[in-house]
Amino acid sequence: MAAIMDVMAAAKRIMRQSGNMLQWGEGYPSETVVRADMAAGGAFVVVDDGRLVGYFAFLPSPEPTYARIYEGAWLDDVRPYHVVHRLASCPEAHGIFSSVIDFCRAHDPNIRIDTHRDNTIMQHLVAKHGFAFCGIIFLANGDERLAYQKLCQT
Repeated sequence: MAAIMDVMAAAKRIMRQSGNMLQWGEGYPSETVVRADMAAGGAFVVVDDGRLVGYFAFLPSPEPTYARIYEGAWLDDVRPYHVVHRLASCPEAHGIFSSVIDFCRAHDPNIRIDTHRDNTIMQHLVAKHGFAFCGIIFLANGDERLAYQKLCQT
């Protein structure tokens, strides 16, 4: 858990350095959130040369905050999907997003992800990897997120 939380802290520093000052506020993601990912069977780590360099949650639908989308529509709003949440990596680790998406698409061809409007790094990565911008969703606390979906070839 300590290594996962270190990766989360490193990812938060990257966000702040790139101008994303609001996403992942104080105390989030917490150990409680990571333990909930684990309990759901959706917590994954990325290890490079024996060192934990990344973390992500890959959780099956339904995602309650995705029930309503504004200013757009999901590419496929019928079939089940998986959601990538809490993707984090160490700044010296490269190719983590690609590895995560390769893993995810091997398990489900219908993937959704969301990010903060100020998270230009994540917006670049989802576009680079073929995700389509679908619209805006709102978290349970009312915070806005940009929502994306990728339908992979099976």
